Amino acid sequence: MEEPSLAFATTTLVVAVLLITWIGKHANKYLYERNLGETKDYLPPGDYGLPIIGNMWSFLLSFMFGDPESFTSRFVKRFGRAGMYKALMYGSPSVIVTAPEPCRRILFDDERFCPGWPTSTQVLMGKHSFVGIFDEQHRFLRRLTAAPVTGHEALSLYIPYIEQKVKSALEQWSKMGEIEFLTEIRKLTFKIIMYIFLSSESERVVDVLEKEYTHLNHGLRAMAINIPGFVYHRARKARVNLVTTLQSVLDERRRKRSVEGKNYGKKKDMMDGLMEIEDESGRKLRDEEIIDILIMYLNAGHESSAHIAMWSVVLLQQHPEFLEKARKEQEEISKRIPPTQEGLTLKEYRQMEYLSNVTDETLRLISFSLMAFREARQDVEINGYIIPKGWKVLLWFRSIHLDPEIYPDPKRFDPSRWKDFKPRPGTFLPFGGGGRLCPGNDLAKLEIAIFLHYFLLNYRLERVDPKAPTLYLPHTRPKDNCLARIRKLSSPSTA
Repeated sequence: MEEPSLAFATTTLVVAVLLITWIGKHANKYLYERNLGETKDYLPPGDYGLPIIGNMWSFLLSFMFGDPESFTSRFVKRFGRAGMYKALMYGSPSVIVTAPEPCRRILFDDERFCPGWPTSTQVLMGKHSFVGIFDEQHRFLRRLTAAPVTGHEALSLYIPYIEQKVKSALEQWSKMGEIEFLTEIRKLTFKIIMYIFLSSESERVVDVLEKEYTHLNHGLRAMAINIPGFVYHRARKARVNLVTTLQSVLDERRRKRSVEGKNYGKKKDMMDGLMEIEDESGRKLRDEEIIDILIMYLNAGHESSAHIAMWSVVLLQQHPEFLEKARKEQEEISKRIPPTQEGLTLKEYRQMEYLSNVTDETLRLISFSLMAFREARQDVEINGYIIPKGWKVLLWFRSIHLDPEIYPDPKRFDPSRWKDFKPRPGTFLPFGGGGRLCPGNDLAKLEIAIFLHYFLLNYRLERVDPKAPTLYLPHTRPKDNCLARIRKLSSPSTA
């Protein structure tokens, strides 16, 4: 009698789970489509996943267990290559976009789409950062910050400082034994961005802020669960600490300006610029606005360059033929530098054609920013589907960068694919696009190039565990943060 009872109980449990799941999915559909009228007939294909959490569980499992492509591939298998799929993500009805053309149209259409970042991102970056502002306010602040970050004059001024820090760091690492290569590069790029934006080389301030930014970054794509033990809760505490530290720097800067008066001199960095700027009516930025903008820039300004520099080194050393080609290019550039010239200039940087291909291929393969977020301001028709007003749009860059119809054998690292190749609009989006193209992308690529130049000429990486598992959230990285030794070459090339 016991075996039939157990079988009956098991069958009942399975039926109950299936029934609850079926009811939940249809409840989601009813909840998010009941007021759409005829519009619901033109929604992209897809489903809303499980009750309340939607498709987030599937998304997290795919990335946590090392198969990130399986998340979107399930949509493709079930609904075909539609390029757009309805889903429930981050608590909102959403459309996931995996095709270049609709992605391009949405990125460049600021009239019908505004930022739609998750609650976690908006709270952690701040409502006054670029993720929370749009239209004229966004354009105004981008104009303000563009020249100090990516202007020709600014980039030229940054090169000697970046060179100095890179050469010093590499020499130091070569004497340290085993290091977490990624961790050390992140510290390096953070020091550089701190100097550019705050004129600060204070080890105390840099160390405090860099540690807090690590916690902040882990929470940017997390569910907004503000309970101890959850990533988002720790990230919010990190933001409080960052705001406190930056406010103290701002207060000290203001005190110094007040004491020195006209003797304070010209603008020195981004903080000075933000303190002095005013709009047409004479309104200056409030402290919370300045701090939010700095938090956004300081975070974005070091994470991408650190990760891509690390992966470029790792991928090149996995492919000796590409490594040798990149090294020889840097040797030739180094030899052509005039004896009277100290270090690199933008002229040499622009001669690094193959190294630029290496960087682009790494950006494509790694897809540091795997997606961007928008929100429909009105009902928008794209490719025969309608994105309803108020729905979120997730532009899935990773799927585009790994599409075999765009990039043959997409999982293969091959810088040569970029020779004489100009990607079609919407097919290469490592820094986003449109009016919200990452404002620091030129600075990031310059940092990466200078780092790779000196590394390739004089050093090699010896990983402790070349087969270390790869983690994909919040960004693609080795689980051991690339634990390695940096070996200085016995006969280094001059530079």
